[in-house]
Amino acid sequence: MKTLAHWARAEWGLLYVTAREPLLKRRLGALPMTVAVVCLTAVLQFVQNEPWGYRFVQNLGAVRAEDPLWLALLRTPLSLFVPALDLPVWGALAQVLFVFGVAEVCLGWWRTLGIAYVATLAGTLYARVGIDLGRHAPFGLPWTDAQVVDTGPSAAVVGLAVFVAWRYGAYATAGAVTASMVVEVLVKENLAGKEHLAALMAVGSLCLLTALRHRYPYLLPRRHAGPGSGLPPLRS
Repeated sequence: MKTLAHWARAEWGLLYVTAREPLLKRRLGALPMTVAVVCLTAVLQFVQNEPWGYRFVQNLGAVRAEDPLWLALLRTPLSLFVPALDLPVWGALAQVLFVFGVAEVCLGWWRTLGIAYVATLAGTLYARVGIDLGRHAPFGLPWTDAQVVDTGPSAAVVGLAVFVAWRYGAYATAGAVTASMVVEVLVKENLAGKEHLAALMAVGSLCLLTALRHRYPYLLPRRHAGPGSGLPPLRS
């Protein structure tokens, strides 16, 4: 038991200390963006399940690889918050609340949204490349996936979870999330699973860039991470 507690402190201690004080002091007031995102996701889920609202939500936030690229890019920001129709919405809302909430407290709201968007956009662009490669290529997709709606919030959640875990030294957690996504593709090969992997590759590139900025500041200048920036020094 002591060994497990020691491991938990080593794995999540920095993350816990960073998130604890703002949440104790301000509670939901520390998570304005996350609360807004959860509410928006819930509203979109309600609207798209209504006969009068399904087409409206699809036109605003449903991204498919068969769509013109300009239209897909226009819809992508809102697609982060359109949950899948065939999955329990409460599970999606719980994931968004937890992962976006931790990320907002630790990284700030604009970094959180930026990483979420990069992860989602990576999945969206990968789908087009995969379909062009074809079903039998190593990273290819069948042409029928061009009509499948993109992942919604899940790619953003996965990407944020890995980035925050890596940024705060929870490397086993980041590895576990990544491994689970690989297993998902091996067990059930579908568009969503492969888009998750594309999101992880994009976030991995962000992690590498962050590490390079830390180790070689003269090559990649960065702003000072002062109080309130939410960014602790990287572990060497």
